[in-house]
Amino acid sequence: MSKRIYIFDTTLRDGEQSPGISLNSSEKLKIARQLSELGVDVIEAGFPAASKGDFEGVKSIAKNVRSSTIAALARAVRQDINTAWEAIEYAERPRIHTFIATSDIHMKYKLKMKPEDVLEKAAEMVAYARNLCPEVEFSPEDAARTDKEFLYRIIEAAINAGARVVNIPDTVGYTTPVEFGGLIRSIRNNVSNIDKAIISVHCHNDLGMAVANSLAAVENGADQVECTINGLGERAGNAALEEIVMALKTRKDFYNVYTGIVTEKLYRTSSMVSFATGVHVQPNKAIVGVNAFAHESGIHQHGIMSNSETYEIMTPESIGLKQSKMVLGKHSGRHAFEEKLKEMGYSSLSQEEINKAFIQFKDLADKKKCIMDRDIEALITQESRKAYEKYRMEYFQVSSGSDITSTSTVRIRCNDNVYEEAACGDGPVDATFNAIERATGVRVKLDEYVIKASTEGKDALGEVTVKISKDKTRSVGYGVSTDIVEASAFAYINAINNMESRVEEPEESEVKGFEFVKSQNYFGAGGDERWELELL
Repeated sequence: MSKRIYIFDTTLRDGEQSPGISLNSSEKLKIARQLSELGVDVIEAGFPAASKGDFEGVKSIAKNVRSSTIAALARAVRQDINTAWEAIEYAERPRIHTFIATSDIHMKYKLKMKPEDVLEKAAEMVAYARNLCPEVEFSPEDAARTDKEFLYRIIEAAINAGARVVNIPDTVGYTTPVEFGGLIRSIRNNVSNIDKAIISVHCHNDLGMAVANSLAAVENGADQVECTINGLGERAGNAALEEIVMALKTRKDFYNVYTGIVTEKLYRTSSMVSFATGVHVQPNKAIVGVNAFAHESGIHQHGIMSNSETYEIMTPESIGLKQSKMVLGKHSGRHAFEEKLKEMGYSSLSQEEINKAFIQFKDLADKKKCIMDRDIEALITQESRKAYEKYRMEYFQVSSGSDITSTSTVRIRCNDNVYEEAACGDGPVDATFNAIERATGVRVKLDEYVIKASTEGKDALGEVTVKISKDKTRSVGYGVSTDIVEASAFAYINAINNMESRVEEPEESEVKGFEFVKSQNYFGAGGDERWELELL
């Protein structure tokens, strides 16, 4: 009989810790809803104690997403646990996920605590969390480098204190599949009360083995896998959810397990996360990369045409990737457009969102000879990122050439006011960005500018992603158009609007370093010891 493997998604927590990623509450809620539709068992919505913005994001998800367990991360500290519970208490199925470091190097240099004190603290805080929340998960941070005998003891103590999920993290991506699989097996065999808890694993990808280590853990008795969409996360990232799920599904004959994931929604979820975070999926990425089902070799092409199973071990349809190309045109009506949206997985759009997208679709259809699925996806994504529009571009004009200075004129509307400004720059895009800054009065730093074609052909839509920052705040903007300069302008304004709407986040040092007052069980300004925040 097949065993159920629970999927714990931490895209909104560990995934957001990827350098350059900062999501607002609205973006987090949209992703959480998509994760719920995907069939994720547990959504780790964030780390509420890290910032006011993170707290509000977790709270919003807890109130609005009902079909998945909503987890909040907390250090083994009363104040963190209280804040986590305050954020998730409205969830239909809440879970507090608390952790403390257990490896020798972490206890000595980070916590500055003795092993027995760490064990006592873990048991105390798990019990405290359990008194608040019906479900508690405990993680011994850096478990893969923890002395095994101590690891067995602290897991046993956590379970006795009320933890019903124990997570074994390879926090720094150090271990190998044989080692990690053996560790999970040894926990099964040496923790006396392990039958009272679910074993979870959380693997990082520093040596490129996060997925392999996670699968080895499943082979050796793990019940839950913690992962992220597209493998996002600290440093080199986490185990990629789509790879874990499809490996278990495709090789069910080997693993003899199953998940509750609706795999046909994987591609849609991957695309949503990519657009929201501004982190593009590499072309050769397994499962969801654009080349995952592409065949260049003539031998391969011949084999595919004869029988797709010759070179494809899974179908594009199994992840929600449609193979149709020209689907709609300028003569297509609203009904056909709405049906196409449902076919592509956009079943939760409001009528207002559909109406706006349809207007954009008709405008695009006048410019392009054929509309492809990817074009529609790009339009929907652009509209979804316009939830807050303080500034809106009404007009732009660019003058550029090989022997003249590029100039750009823009007209920007802000509420009832209209501002028209012109500026020069090093090329049409730079000039347009300068003109936008003059018109809005917002000065930002451009951290990243990425442009790519969404489809083939001379009339392909250009997708532009920009990342900007100002003081403590970072923001991502997205724009799409057949005109690259226009797409760039849309992206820049979108990023500025997102920044204006964002709750100001604390400085990185505030998030990653807290003072630990052992006698009071909370973080305060007067503590002598420092606990650097290195999450799982």
